[in-house]
Amino acid sequence: MKGMFNKIISINLTDHSHEILEISDEVYVDYLGGRGLGVKLFTDRASPKTEPLSPENILVFTIGPVTGTSVSTSGRMSLVTKSPLTDTIFYSNTGGMFGFSMKRCGVDGLIIRGKSKKPCYLVLDGEKGLEIKNAEDLWGLDTEETHAQLKSVEGERAHTLEIGPAGENLVRIASIMNDASRAFGRGGVGAVFGAKNLKAIVVKNGKQKTEVHEPELLKTYAKAALEKIKALPVTRSAFPLFGTAGVLHVTNSLGMLPIRNFSYGQHEKATLTGGQAIRKQILYKTEACYGCTIRCGRLTRTEKMKGKGPEYETTWALGGNLEIFDLIKITHANYYCNKQGMDTISLGVTISCAMELQEKGLLPYPEVKFGNEDILVDLVLKTAAKEGIGADLAEGSKRLAEKYGDPEVAIHVKGLELPAYDPRGAMGHALGYATSNRGGCHLTGYMAAMEIFNAPKKIPRFTQGGKPDLLALKQNQSAVEDSLVNCKFGGFAIGFDFHARFASVITGYDYNVSKLMQIGERIYNLERLYNLAAGISNEEDKLPERFLTTPFKEGFSKDRVVPLAPMLTAYYRVRGWDEKGVPTEEKLKELNITYQP
Repeated sequence: MKGMFNKIISINLTDHSHEILEISDEVYVDYLGGRGLGVKLFTDRASPKTEPLSPENILVFTIGPVTGTSVSTSGRMSLVTKSPLTDTIFYSNTGGMFGFSMKRCGVDGLIIRGKSKKPCYLVLDGEKGLEIKNAEDLWGLDTEETHAQLKSVEGERAHTLEIGPAGENLVRIASIMNDASRAFGRGGVGAVFGAKNLKAIVVKNGKQKTEVHEPELLKTYAKAALEKIKALPVTRSAFPLFGTAGVLHVTNSLGMLPIRNFSYGQHEKATLTGGQAIRKQILYKTEACYGCTIRCGRLTRTEKMKGKGPEYETTWALGGNLEIFDLIKITHANYYCNKQGMDTISLGVTISCAMELQEKGLLPYPEVKFGNEDILVDLVLKTAAKEGIGADLAEGSKRLAEKYGDPEVAIHVKGLELPAYDPRGAMGHALGYATSNRGGCHLTGYMAAMEIFNAPKKIPRFTQGGKPDLLALKQNQSAVEDSLVNCKFGGFAIGFDFHARFASVITGYDYNVSKLMQIGERIYNLERLYNLAAGISNEEDKLPERFLTTPFKEGFSKDRVVPLAPMLTAYYRVRGWDEKGVPTEEKLKELNITYQP
């Protein structure tokens, strides 16, 4: 199939061997690439009973047919593994230049299994192939130091994925950093690297171009899609001017910006940490992933440090949700999270969980209290090192709250901490949290795009009717975007008609909207089957109790709770699942899924 190379490199770190796997066109026809290809390769090879931090767990890195083409926002790649935080199948993606550079090496992905006896790193060289090298001198370095050292050894044009001390110490909320500043975030994927004694992956010297079936037609479609991206206000001006943190003003004004561990929905000081404040006080340059005109990335600096971000989720997780509104201290904590290799959403929500536990007299750390901005960086470092209270924070909010006797204080779904959209403010988004295959995720079926940002069209945020149908559609669409691989922000402006055109003219296979939707549905159902086989039942399709019973008392989301039960029943019906959320035989036959765990 054009657009792909039909080649995956399978690596066994235990004996430092590797082989080339030839992937048939049929697999790409059914799963596209990216997340879909990763899910297929992962579920074929990893038992649902696999312990995430064992040598038997595998990591699957993949690109898609759109990756590295002339399509705007096509610089992304995907990762699939089993999460040490949630014990679910876990998918993540990242931008920057790594995915494009890996594709230029002439492979569609990497499968990594086993455990190296000593710290190592991988080098994928477009001229020489794959090599496994010793990383003992890199072990213990932070991500910036690791990235710099690797570039000095492997060449300035090399791109890297690396872990910091958090991944090495098996912190369950550790990330894999991308060129030291972007991330495969969420789910503790960095700890999977650490458990394998894998410090980094380097790509370099790729010179292979992606063969496109109809290159001139692709240029025409790409130009038309770019015009739509430039016409939509959020992608034309809001993100370029203020980055993702510009969203904070919107959610705060709607009364659904979580404050004080999701106890309130707005705060008068919240905008002190938003996109406008970042632009005015610390921004010195904008940044884009490969092939992107939106340029939502923020390169920032304070009097003491410089780095990337903070993004919207970080300004909230390490800010308002802790009742901290000092932008400089939030920014420094963000820099240290990047250096240590840690997910800012999960860390911030776990700290807010600890603060509420302390407020209730359950946690023996009196300094861990709401509004105490002076301990923020110290908590980052202690968590990465698993020192003192950091050893508890490193386990994530679910395990922390269970240990100290009040599980409801942990704001999570399936063990994954919720991001910065309070579910009481958008009913479809709330249902998306409950039903996401990877846990409390806002990107799996990004209903907030329509319920909050009116992209590509506006729908009422408090209504229930039609939300299960629309959510299933958005989840399927999200799976396709992650498989092509394309950015969610581009998807704000362009619809499935463009995705179908891109897929068809790149690959030469006749994709249409209906076929793409079925691919997305196939991916989502296969992930569901894996989770069910892993013991993740419909009992985990839930939200924390406060969202079901405790409304806000003020703001534009006041007096609302989430009517989850009826929406969930309707969602299962829309999905073609039984009353326990299990895909029926008819549905599996329709989707041509024959999964045998």
